[in-house]
Amino acid sequence: MSALDLPLIVEANELAPLLGQDGLLVVDLCQEPTYAQYHIPGAVHLEYSQIIAANPPVHGLVPEVADLERLFSAIGISENTHVVAYDDEGGGKSARLLWTLEIMGHQHMSMLNGGLYAWANDGHKLDAGVVEVKPAIFTGHYSAQPIADADHIMQNLNNDRVVLIDARSADEYSGRQMMAAHGGHIPGAKHWDWQDIMDPLNNQRIKSSAVLELALSDRGVSPDKQVITYCQTNHRSSLTYITLKSLGYTQVKSYPGSWSDWGNREDTPVEK
Repeated sequence: MSALDLPLIVEANELAPLLGQDGLLVVDLCQEPTYAQYHIPGAVHLEYSQIIAANPPVHGLVPEVADLERLFSAIGISENTHVVAYDDEGGGKSARLLWTLEIMGHQHMSMLNGGLYAWANDGHKLDAGVVEVKPAIFTGHYSAQPIADADHIMQNLNNDRVVLIDARSADEYSGRQMMAAHGGHIPGAKHWDWQDIMDPLNNQRIKSSAVLELALSDRGVSPDKQVITYCQTNHRSSLTYITLKSLGYTQVKSYPGSWSDWGNREDTPVEK
């Protein structure tokens, strides 16, 4: 068991006194130039491109288990490591890392609420330069439970116990902006732009539980249903996934490949 008892969404003032503690690894998913100038003390850098795979035109797929085992071992994650991930864009990249860790069977993880913005604007210390990485041994225990693929979605399009959340922009959802062979959304999917989860007046932290739960209720989303999140590549919708988990939703899945898969197929129905 991890010696740390941190919530899935952790605040900067909760994390700050724990820096340097055994069993804690802070992972930075900002752009490398940003990391080189400003990062949380002791944070190791991870390029977002390393935790996704592609089979064009489909992007945002899950890498092979062996590749993820090597990657997570190289940056110092072991079975008992508590990973705290952050980025500088509101949480999409860090949430995708947590979702990937969950697929690999890792149980100890958190996302820093508001990421680098919240940390810096709350006045916490920042370092520059490179952090020495201490490799570990990571063994994956693969679970497909967090994953929904096109077949699963197709089988449940008319299931009123399954609800889809489209985390893209309104223009992408409506088909006005096309980023695949077909524009529009998965039939029946509820639109909830990932940016509506964040509070720009509170350093990109996720909004209060009351506000989020109201937004979900307005869309007919409730914890008793299976909820599937998607966007263009399961980058933005990873934040939706982690937000739902933080609200106590247990039946949540995300769609790797997302619209880059669904919208480029000929056997998938599209709604506009």
